[in-house]
Amino acid sequence: MSEAAQAAPAATHDKHGVGTAKWISIVIMIIGAIMVVAGAVTYGTVSATLADEKIVVADDATCLAGQNVAGPFAAFCQAEIIAHHAQEATGGKTYAELGRDDPLRQTAMTASFLRASLFTSVVAFGVAAMAIGIGIVFILIGVALLNLAGRLGGAKAA
Repeated sequence: MSEAAQAAPAATHDKHGVGTAKWISIVIMIIGAIMVVAGAVTYGTVSATLADEKIVVADDATCLAGQNVAGPFAAFCQAEIIAHHAQEATGGKTYAELGRDDPLRQTAMTASFLRASLFTSVVAFGVAAMAIGIGIVFILIGVALLNLAGRLGGAKAA
C-alpha cells in the first residue's frame, strides 16, 4: 500500500477527532450556560419569595439586625434569633422536651418550623450558587477544549 493511501485514513480520523472535540466543547458550554441560568433563576426566585414574606431580622439579633430577609445571610441570622427567642420562651426546652399539654409546646413547634423553613432557603441559595459556579467552570472547560481543538485542527491543516 502506498504512503498516500496509508496517510488518508489517518488524516480522516484526525479530522473527525477534532470535529468531535468541537461538538463536545459546545455541548459542555451549553450545559454550563443552562446551569448558570438555572442557578440564577433559582437564586432570584428564593430571594423574591423571601422578600414577599416581609420578614425583618429581629433587632436583638447578633447579625444583620433590622435587615430585610431576602438573602442567605439574613435568613441564617433570623433563624438563629428565632432559636434564641424560642429557648428563652420555653426555658431552654425543645419541642420534644415539653409535655403534650404544655402551651409552650406550640411556641417551640412554630419556632422549629420557621427555622427549618429559613434554613431550607439558605440551602437553596447555596445550591443555586453552586450551580452557577459549576456552570461557569463548564463554560470555561468548553472554551478551553474548543480552543485546543481549533489549535489541533489548524496544526493538522498545516
